[in-house]
Amino acid sequence: MPRKAKRVLVLSDFHCGHEVGLTPPKWNVGVAGDPMIEYRSQLWKNFEDTLKAAGKPDVLVVNGDLIDGRGERSGSLELLVLDRRIQAQMAADIISEVDAKSVTITRGTDYHTGKEEDWEDVIAGQIGDVNIGDVRNLDVNGLIMNFRHHIGGSQTPLGRASPLVREEVWNALWSLRGGFPLADVIVRSHVHYHSFTGGPGWLAITTPALQGYGTRYGERRLSGLIDWGAVVFDITSKEDYTWKALTYQFQHPEPVHA
Repeated sequence: MPRKAKRVLVLSDFHCGHEVGLTPPKWNVGVAGDPMIEYRSQLWKNFEDTLKAAGKPDVLVVNGDLIDGRGERSGSLELLVLDRRIQAQMAADIISEVDAKSVTITRGTDYHTGKEEDWEDVIAGQIGDVNIGDVRNLDVNGLIMNFRHHIGGSQTPLGRASPLVREEVWNALWSLRGGFPLADVIVRSHVHYHSFTGGPGWLAITTPALQGYGTRYGERRLSGLIDWGAVVFDITSKEDYTWKALTYQFQHPEPVHA
């Protein structure tokens, strides 16, 4: 009898608490006429549309940076919510919106999710039965998927594949020592852009993020394209799987007339 395909939905980089982070409606507040309220509402609508397009996943993987943290480098001026307990509750509510049979979380960047503590552990505790760790290897119908949040980025278009190839080679070398599974699919996040590379028997991708456009760091320091959305895998076996990115266009700033 043919094996039934399993659907894996991968979300990442909520950055809950940031003014352009993914924000559940009850926390989307501001002064009257604040255009950021409408912007966050649009991000939330895109998220709801993503969940409709993804359907009910068998496996939900949330690949790090679920909260934005204290925002020390910008004096906390970009935060909508400063209290990390509330940021964690926001993230837990977002995960609860997904009707998944199982949930896996990888821990994100310590600047955002805690240098002395792991706020993603708090989020996992609020949800309940969650598989959480720094690195997670999942066997989905025989396909080995390796998840970790962090990966190096590149501000040159041709350089974006290099960190993914590096991850693949290191994974292969670790597996040769024994005790570490050889991954068929490597998934990373952190860089807020969707990129992918691969060859016969392997695929490596970076996921789009769920934080919107308009961080101070991004606008002042970075030039490269970023992407908003999620990734869905449908996996029947190690040899038979498909995947697609569900991405949305950013609302871009209008030019100022001189």
